[in-house]
Amino acid sequence: MGGEILTVSQMYAADRAAMDQGVPGTLLMERAGMAVAREAMQLSRGRPCPVTVLCGPGNNGGDGFVAARHLAAAGWPVRLGLLGERLALTGDAAWAASQWTGPVFPASPALLDGADLVIDALFGAGLNRALDGEALVLVQAMAAADCLLLAVDVPSGVAGDDGSILGAAALADVTVTFFRGKPAHYLYPARRQCGRLVIADIGIPESVLSAIAPAHSLNTPGLWRGAFPHPRCDGHKYNRGHALILGGPVMTGAARLAARAALRLGAGLVTLACPPTAQLAFSVSLSSLIVHPVRDAQAFARLLDDPRRNAILLGPGSGADEMLRQATLAALSSRRSGVLDADVFTAFANDLHSLCQAGLDQRWVLTPHEGEFARLFGAMPGSRLHRARSAAAESGAIILLKGPDTVIAHPDGRVRLNTNAPPDLATAGSGDVLSGLILALLAQGMDPFDAASAGAWIHGAAGQYCGRGLIADDLPEAIIPVLKQNNL
Repeated sequence: MGGEILTVSQMYAADRAAMDQGVPGTLLMERAGMAVAREAMQLSRGRPCPVTVLCGPGNNGGDGFVAARHLAAAGWPVRLGLLGERLALTGDAAWAASQWTGPVFPASPALLDGADLVIDALFGAGLNRALDGEALVLVQAMAAADCLLLAVDVPSGVAGDDGSILGAAALADVTVTFFRGKPAHYLYPARRQCGRLVIADIGIPESVLSAIAPAHSLNTPGLWRGAFPHPRCDGHKYNRGHALILGGPVMTGAARLAARAALRLGAGLVTLACPPTAQLAFSVSLSSLIVHPVRDAQAFARLLDDPRRNAILLGPGSGADEMLRQATLAALSSRRSGVLDADVFTAFANDLHSLCQAGLDQRWVLTPHEGEFARLFGAMPGSRLHRARSAAAESGAIILLKGPDTVIAHPDGRVRLNTNAPPDLATAGSGDVLSGLILALLAQGMDPFDAASAGAWIHGAAGQYCGRGLIADDLPEAIIPVLKQNNL
């Protein structure tokens, strides 16, 4: 199954397109409910246990009715609660309810008593307002219940398109969704509530995706593997790219980590420009690094006269001063590609205009965390996905908004969500390594959107390889095994 991510409206369109191609809606609902029942059985390790199925007034509730029927037929003791009136159900949900021959109780917290497993089929990803009244009380009761919880589509209370929590949402052990995942399955805080995600095939033809043209996808190697750079048999260091990094006088570790990462991921040469006072610190850190002292931004700009220096990194440990500002403007004016990180966002706080005027465009990757993002783009409203897309459109650059749910956005509206980063990467210097990885791929001629995507994925894979106790210095050394294990 592909890594496309569908918005709520796109999922509705996929359902409609499948029905237009002759797949009955009742068959889609039957398969969805069967998938839920199957996962419920696996969740309880195949042993029948008391199950409470809580159904809502829409198609999510219809899936719950089908799941309850299959579990009961398999000998499981099932209680079914409905939020609303059975006679008010319409369409496929009404059909699903008509197939259920057991009693239907009013959905209430009392139905949770004695249940070892609860199936939450109250509200799907299309919920667009905060829970209140008895629905809120019921979801809060599920959240407090001491039992296994399986959510249908999303845990009730989750907004499917942005991953926000609309009042409350229980923590599911498993979430079963259908055909493709939705943004909420991968974006925090909802991602935490979803537990293990199961994407079930319910017979929607893959061909419907061509008309939907989803702009969001999971960041997987399949998206960029074909463009990933490999050394040529007749190659040499100069055609593997020459990366240029600006280091600072005090926080020297940041640029050194970025340089090591860039060399490990294949940049043919890396030059680190730094103030003369820091030359010794950089020179003794890495034998394969070229260290070039520069006294001011003009001296840095002269390094750009060599066209072989084709990719630039500015910001890690540079110092948010006038030299960094001028060096950044010179780099943007040189029409090369590169990465802007760390101190750049402070040096240009609330001054995106100057960057754009100097030549910021989609050849450049910006890698802010939340605080740095706010410095450059201001207090932009909306979800992380929305803000990254808006920032990419506004700046014309690739935006990589760092976090446990890293969002990589292209100015044309495409978005990739990176989900393989372990929490161990939340350590000093980790982001500098990421910048160095992206820099290496840019130096080797990779498209910036693909370079940002590949860099983020390899960064996450390196974090997984190192595991608990990692420090940023470990990450560049994990690049070799990660490349080997993944045939990159």
